[in-house]
Amino acid sequence: MSSSTFASSFAPYTPPPDDPSYAAPATNPRATIRPWFPASNNPSQHSIPSYQSGGIPTFGVSASGGAGAVEEAESYQNQWETRFGLKVDALAAFAYVLGPISALILLILETQNDYVRFHAYQSALLTGPLLVLRILLSLLQFPPVLRTFFTLVLFASQGYMAFRAHHDAAQNGLVRFQLPYIGPIADGWVREE
Repeated sequence: MSSSTFASSFAPYTPPPDDPSYAAPATNPRATIRPWFPASNNPSQHSIPSYQSGGIPTFGVSASGGAGAVEEAESYQNQWETRFGLKVDALAAFAYVLGPISALILLILETQNDYVRFHAYQSALLTGPLLVLRILLSLLQFPPVLRTFFTLVLFASQGYMAFRAHHDAAQNGLVRFQLPYIGPIADGWVREE
């Protein structure tokens, strides 16, 4: 392919559509107006060029976003941030791994992310009573079958909830899986903070 045919396949340069220096003059009604540039009688619309034509970017005043769009975008982005920069799904799953111990660690250290704090509260409310019940069964010399059953219930609930916390963060966009009775309490505590 020769260089002349290569360069001829490109369209000529056209200026940015919102640059006022290229706008059609108002004195000539027959001036050519580019079809993608909306004709407007409002002169204030052309007073601030966009960032594409060299202007300074403005936030919260775009046609698509409007007032409050920046705050909404920042709050959505902050859902995925943790205090130490760790992954939200891993921290939420860790809340269940060591039971009330990991829940307490996360409640003390993670002060920024509500998703992680919700799962830490829910873990403490779920595994705390189960662990106390399991210890009481050992101290009161209940049959080994019953103690083994409660141990399995404790580990199964921890494993399932760790899986759900990780899965809901990674696949479902931070959907909070709430256990009956315990979940609403944990959610209320997170909202009250």
